[in-house]
This record gives sequence, structure tokens and C-alpha cells, in this order.
Amino acid sequence: MAERSSIFDMIGPVMIGPSSSHTAGVVRIARTAIRVLGEKPVKAEITFYNSFARTYEGHGSDRAVIAGLLDFHTDDKRIKNAMDYAEERGLEYSFRSIGSAAVYHPNTVKLRLTGESSRTMDVIGESLGGGVINIREVDGFSSGFSASLHTMIIMAKDVKGSIAFIANILSNDDCNIATMTVSRKGKNDLACLVLEMDSGVREITLQYLEQLKWVKHVRYIPNIDQ
Repeated sequence: MAERSSIFDMIGPVMIGPSSSHTAGVVRIARTAIRVLGEKPVKAEITFYNSFARTYEGHGSDRAVIAGLLDFHTDDKRIKNAMDYAEERGLEYSFRSIGSAAVYHPNTVKLRLTGESSRTMDVIGESLGGGVINIREVDGFSSGFSASLHTMIIMAKDVKGSIAFIANILSNDDCNIATMTVSRKGKNDLACLVLEMDSGVREITLQYLEQLKWVKHVRYIPNIDQ
């Protein structure tokens, strides 16, 4: 199915920088990634692919990704000096570029993040234009979410009936599921469930899901622009 865009996507977001795809989109990918990590990042290994790899310095994608890792919004004037703020906050980072990777979207960036607790997480994001993004992978699992809706990511064991169980729990919160992506390493192995919802989830519901024996962890992203 072809991707659909609205007139607002074509206009683009309120932003700092020369390009909605190379700056605003990159900020949003990085802001989403730190929420997937679930804690403040202290180290980031950043790989730009294809078009990003050839233009990331000239279009400010390097500053944009660091700004996003510092949780700056797309219209934050500090984006231009993001490297200076990263140094002040003790964020270590490195850049790598791969100019030809046919398996990836032209505007793709991979973030390998290490948090304060030494937890690591890989996130691959695509900037689709107009500030719109797609989070393609989370720790090697297909994810495919935009972070523009209320999003929940559940890493859990591949337990029979688990998807129906979680859907029932969310129905009690009056949540309508817009999209669902399920990826697993293998039968009865670790699985990743990504749910995009039209409305939010109560904190008590997140806590309940987190304490289930077969759930490894839960990440909740209300809306990346909030």
C-alpha cells in the first residue's frame, strides 16, 4: 500500500534548519529513540545511510540528531549549537556514513544508544519528508511506527494468547488500536509488539503490563511532538 501524506505533511513542521527531512525528521527520530531506550543516553554511535551519508554535514543532520538525543524540539534554537550542549551534558557520540545501502530508505539513520544504566538499544529510523518519520527497527525487530500517535512497545516472551490478552487490557482503558506490528526471533522466543493507539494509556495499566512475568519491558511514547 502506498504511503499517504496530508497537506500538513507537505507544508512541514515548525523547525530550525534547512530541510524538513534532513533536520526536523532527524530530530524526531532521535527524540523517539531516547524514549525507546527509556533513559538518558550517555553514548551514541550514529550511522547515516545513502542520501544522509552524503549530505548530513551540509544539511545539519549531525546537529539535528544530537539535538534530538538531548530532547530538543524541532523548533528549538539550540539545535544550531547542539554539539556544544552535548559536551556540557557529557554525551559521547561518533558518526559513521555508508553511502550505498540498497536495503534502506534514502534517508536512513541508525542509532546505537547506551544509557546511564549501561543498557544498549539499536533504533533505525527513516525520514520520509515534511518531518514525517518511520521507525523501521527496534533492536533488530521490525517496528514500523511514526511516533505521531500514542505508541506502546512491548518486549516479551512469545506466549500463546499474549496479543489477545494485551488488546483486552487496553480495551479496558478505552483505547482504540490504530496499527499493530508483531515481530519475533522465533517460536517461543523473544517478541516485539508495537501498538499505535488513538488515545493514551493510564500509568496503572503500564505498570500492570510491566510486572507480568513474560514481559521484559514496556515503553510508552505519548506523541513525539509533546
